[in-house]
Formats: sequence, structure tokens, C-alpha cells
Amino acid sequence: MGAARTPRERWVEEGLAVLADGGPDAVRVEALAKRLGVTKGGFYGHFADRDALLAAMLDTWEREAADQVIDRVRQDADGDPRDLITLAGMLTFSGDRLRPIDLAVRDWARRDETVAARLRRVDNRRMELLREMIGTFCADPDEVEARSLLAFCVAIGHHFLAADHDGRTRVEVLARAGDLILDRPKEPKPRGPEGARPLASPA
Repeated sequence: MGAARTPRERWVEEGLAVLADGGPDAVRVEALAKRLGVTKGGFYGHFADRDALLAAMLDTWEREAADQVIDRVRQDADGDPRDLITLAGMLTFSGDRLRPIDLAVRDWARRDETVAARLRRVDNRRMELLREMIGTFCADPDEVEARSLLAFCVAIGHHFLAADHDGRTRVEVLARAGDLILDRPKEPKPRGPEGARPLASPA
């Protein structure tokens, strides 16, 4: 009986891990096979070529970072929209899995028009969800758009920011930014991830 073939999903998962660590140029069939402890021949039983793998990786990223996150938020349609926005940000940008992949895709999109188009589609879907949620407590369409943009920029941009905050922690500043954007009353101390106050974790 022959050895079991490495499942297609393992190649995709390993590709995403390598993408997050080293960018798209690091995603090479030979390197992935070595990481998986198999020969590269099994790769071609699942994919026509490296480009097919890269497309499958983007499909998986979009499904997990957009489809599943949006579905999860819509399951709690009766919840507080502010909490649902925070939940979406936490699911997408606070974990050790999706956040580094998302950031790697953004860097990749700067050099690849196809990836840029995919990223635009995903970001447009995320912005639509923000508009919908923020529109439940803000009536001005211009303000809805501005708040949506600010929420998105905070969730993504703070990962690139190296600045200190004059005696405040990043968690405290993110929590206050979330209060301002989502029109929540100021609380004396920010809650951690369990309280879902910040738009996204600083980790």
C-alpha cells in the first residue's frame, strides 16, 4: 500500500504560513515540500503549478478573513453593533493566524495587480459591514464613511506604528480610539480582549 498523499489543504496551510513569515517569494514548491517532509511530486497531484497554489492560498485567506468573519458577525445580528464591530476586528486582526497573513497580503498587493484586486474586494466587503453597523447609531452618511475608515485604519495601522503614547499603554489608546469612533462613553479603564473594548488587540 502506497504512502498517503499529503492533503491539498496542508500545502495551502503551509503556503500561508510561509507567506506570513517571508512574503510570496518565499512560497516555493521545493521549500514547502521540505517543510512538510515530503517530495514535491505530490504537489502536482493537487496543483497545476505554483500560481495555482498562490490562488488557492488567496481563496483560503478570503474565506477565513472575510466570509467566515462576516458570517460570524451576522449570526449575532441582535447584538450591539458596536460590539459586533469590535468582534469583527478581533477575529480578523488580533489572532496569531489571520493578522500576519493579512499584513503579508497587503504587502504583496503593492507588487501584484491580481492580488491588489483581491484585497480591494475583501476590504470593500469589510467596509460595507462597517457602514452597516455604524449606520445603526450614526445618521450622517459622510460621518458613517469617515468613522468606518477610521475604524479600519486603526485596526490595521496600529500594527505598523512604533510610537510611544506619553505614559499610556497601546491598549489604553486603542480602547479610547474605539470609544471615539464608535461613540461609546468613556470608561475609567480599558478592558482586555475578553471585554472586547479595543477595535483590535495591539499584539
